[in-house]
Amino acid sequence: MTPPTDPTPPSAASAVTASPDLVIAEHRIGAFLGDLAAKQPVPGGGAVASLVAGLGAALGQMVVNYSVGKKSLTEHDALHHEALTALESLHRRALELAEEDAAAYGALNELWKLGKDDERRSREMPAAVRRAIDAPRQVIEAGQEALDWCDRLAGCSNAMLASDLAIAAVLGEAAVRSAAWNVRITLPMLDDAELAGRYEREIAEAVGRAAETCVRVEGACQSG
Repeated sequence: MTPPTDPTPPSAASAVTASPDLVIAEHRIGAFLGDLAAKQPVPGGGAVASLVAGLGAALGQMVVNYSVGKKSLTEHDALHHEALTALESLHRRALELAEEDAAAYGALNELWKLGKDDERRSREMPAAVRRAIDAPRQVIEAGQEALDWCDRLAGCSNAMLASDLAIAAVLGEAAVRSAAWNVRITLPMLDDAELAGRYEREIAEAVGRAAETCVRVEGACQSG
């Protein structure tokens, strides 16, 4: 998400805003990548950050599926079942967040095309900016949740899939870091400087925590 300094984005004349019926979850990977590469505002970095969180959660879920029922891991059975439910819910939520981010940025992009003195722009811009910030903030939470599950599963899941668990953690951290950029780029447009400062501190803490968690999981996967 890259808000322009000019009220009209350089690509506005040729950009095509994603249609309201865009459903990222129903895209084939190749088609999604083609849409992502196209000269259009959405899908963009926000959708990618969301999907990365979903990939981390789904990969973590795979690790658990290969751990459930193993005799050597019986003592962790309750954890595994809890993780399966949580991670499935998380990767589905990540898909929803990809849609939410695309819709939020699409709406913001439409307002950018209007002149600074346009009544609709003045009326709707504050809410549109907050919506465009809220979506990636939720992605940060999703990425950290995926990381936290990886942390809990390290040493308690199938050791043959240690590399997959480590990759899931890396994806969770990448989602947090990516979504943090999507928040930061829009903060200057927020009409509340105090809130913008609080969000900046919030995401800085989130990025730091995500990095620490990822390092811990990778270390556990290497030593395991």
